[in-house]
Amino acid sequence: MLMRAAGRLAKRARRTTVAATRSYVAPLKELDFCINEVHDFEAHYAKHFGDREHVNAETLDMVLTEVAKFCENELAPLNEAGDAEGCTWVDERTVTTPKGYKAAYDQFVEGGWQGLSFPEKYGGQELPYSYSIFQADMMATANWTWTMYPGLSKGAINTIYSHCTEELKDKYLPPLVSGEWTGTMCLTEPACGSDLAQVATKAVPNGDGSYKITGTKIFISCGDHDMTDNVLHCVLARLPGAPEGTKGISLFLVPKHLVGDDGAVGDFNKTNIGRIEDKMGCHGSSTCEINFDESQGWLIGSENKGLNHMFTFINTSRLGTAMQGVAAAELAFQNGLPYAKDRLAMRALDRKNVDREPDKAADPIIAHPDVRRMLLTQKAVAEGGRSMVFECALIVDEMQLATEAGDTAKYEALDDRLGFLTPILKGYLTEMGVEAANLGIQIFGGHGYIKSNKQEQVVRDARIAPVWEGTTQIQALDLLGRKVLLQKLAPINHHCKGVAKFAFDALVAGGTSSDGGNIRSHAFQLLKHVAEWYWLTLSIGKKAMKDRDIVGSASVDYLMFAGHVTLAEHWLKMELAADAQLAQGGGGQDPDFYKAKIATARFAFEKILPRARGNVATMLAPSDVTTSLPKGHFSFDY
Repeated sequence: MLMRAAGRLAKRARRTTVAATRSYVAPLKELDFCINEVHDFEAHYAKHFGDREHVNAETLDMVLTEVAKFCENELAPLNEAGDAEGCTWVDERTVTTPKGYKAAYDQFVEGGWQGLSFPEKYGGQELPYSYSIFQADMMATANWTWTMYPGLSKGAINTIYSHCTEELKDKYLPPLVSGEWTGTMCLTEPACGSDLAQVATKAVPNGDGSYKITGTKIFISCGDHDMTDNVLHCVLARLPGAPEGTKGISLFLVPKHLVGDDGAVGDFNKTNIGRIEDKMGCHGSSTCEINFDESQGWLIGSENKGLNHMFTFINTSRLGTAMQGVAAAELAFQNGLPYAKDRLAMRALDRKNVDREPDKAADPIIAHPDVRRMLLTQKAVAEGGRSMVFECALIVDEMQLATEAGDTAKYEALDDRLGFLTPILKGYLTEMGVEAANLGIQIFGGHGYIKSNKQEQVVRDARIAPVWEGTTQIQALDLLGRKVLLQKLAPINHHCKGVAKFAFDALVAGGTSSDGGNIRSHAFQLLKHVAEWYWLTLSIGKKAMKDRDIVGSASVDYLMFAGHVTLAEHWLKMELAADAQLAQGGGGQDPDFYKAKIATARFAFEKILPRARGNVATMLAPSDVTTSLPKGHFSFDY
C-alpha cells in the first residue's frame, strides 16, 4: 500500500509543479549520512524491527525520495505565497488557508503520508516512528506553516492512542491517521499562558458519558481551516468540584462537528472561532481564538489527570519544535550560500581562497572570513541539530516497541531518557535556529531585509519557536529543576557517564586517514566539558540549598551550556563517521563531502563550543544580581 501511495504522490508532484522555481532542495545526502553513517539506523532496524519485512533499506529510500519530491515541487513553492496571503477568518465556523494549501494537503492524504508511523489497526503504515522524523525534517524546512497542520495531528493521535478508551480510539483515530481530519491542542486561555494552574474552562457532565465544555482558548495553532471536514480539539478543562491548580485539570476530546456512530460528520459543535491572530510570522497557519459554548466533549483518560495526559501531546510538539530550529538553520543556509558565492563586495584581505578574476570589480563575499563564519554557524546548527533530533528518534522507536510489547518498565526508562533530552533540544535548537536565521539576513545585508529575497520570512517564522510549547526559560527550569535537581541528579549521572565513555573511546581510538590529532583534541575537549557539566550541576545544587533563586537565575545558561556540549558531542560523532569513510577508500565518489564534515566539526569545537565558557561565568553569578534591586528599580517614573 505504501509503495502504491507514494507512486501516486510522486506522479502528481512531477505533473503539477515540476517546473516551479525551487526555493528548497532536500538534503538527501546529508540525511543519508546522518541516518546510515552516524546513527546506523540500518542496524537499529535489523535489531528492533527485523520481523517486519516492510522495514528495509528499499522502503526507507523510497520514502525519503518521494517525500523530497513532494517537498521540493509542492510545499516549497507555497511557502512564500502562503506567507504573503495568510489565512482568512470568514465567520465563527470558517477559516480559509492560502491558495494551494488544500490541494497540497489532499495529495499528502492521498499518498497515505500522515499514517506513516501509526498502527495498521487504525489505517497507518506501522513503520518506525523515525521514518516520520525523517519526513518532518524535509517538510518543516520546505514549508513550516503548512507542516504544522499534519504535525499537530500527530500529537492528537498520540494522545488519543495513549489515553482514550477503545471506543473513542476506534471512532476518532482512523480519520486522524488517514489525514481526513486534523487535531489541535487547546491549553492557553486569555488569563493564563504556560501557567496551566489557572485554566478556567469548565466541563459539566451531561449524564450520558459526554460533557459540556465552556470557555475560551487562545493561540490555538491550526485551530480551524478549510483543508478537512472536521477538526478534533484536545481541550484542558475543569470538572465541577475539581481540586485547585494543575491537580484539578482534565482533558477532553471536542470535535468541531459531532460524529455519528457510523463515522459520518454531523452538526456543528459550537466551537466558535472568535478571531485569528495577525502574527509576526507563520502566516500560513491559522492561530485561532476558540469559544467553546457548551460544546460536547468526551473525557480523555482519567479525571483530574488531564495535564499528565496532555504531556503526551506537548512532548510530541516539543520534539517537532526542535526540528523547527533545525529547519530554520537549514533554510537560512540554503538561501545564503548561493548569494554569498555570487555577491561581489570589496577585495578579500587574503586572496588565497578566491578564484582570481581580476576583471571583476570585487570578490564574492564568501571570500571574507566572517561571512564564512556565519555560513558555517548555520551549517553546524542545521547538521548537528539534525543529528541530535535523530538520536531522539532512535529512542522513540524503542518506546514504540515497548508500548506494543506492554513492557511498562522499559517504556518508562526510555521516556525518562527522552524527557531529559527534550528540553535541551527544544530550548537550544530553537534559540540557535533563530540565530542562524538572523545570520541569513546579515549575509544578504540590506537585501536580506527585503521580502523578495525570502530570508526575512525565515526569521519571522522561526521567532516563535523559542516561545511556544514552553518558552526557553520554562524548558531551562524543567531541565535543571525538575529533570535534574528534583530527581537527585539521576538523569545527569546517567547522561554524563554515557557521553564521557563515548568521548574517552574516541580519545583512545583517535583518527585514521585524516588528522587524528583533531579527533583526539575534540574528544578531550568534550570529556572536559562533560566533567564540568556535572561539576556545575553539583555547584548549583549546593547553592540552591541556601538560595532557591539560583535555580531560576542559572537555568537558561545551564540549558545553553548543555546544548553547546550536546552539539559538540554530535559533531564528534559526525567527525568519526566521516573519518571512517575516508579511511575506507577516500570517501567513495565524493571525498570532499566527508572532508567538509571534518572541517565543520573543527569549526563547531573552536567557534561554537567555546561559548560555553561565557555560560559558566554567568551561570554561577549570584542570583541577587537580578533579585536584590533598589525599590522602584523598574518604575516608569523616569
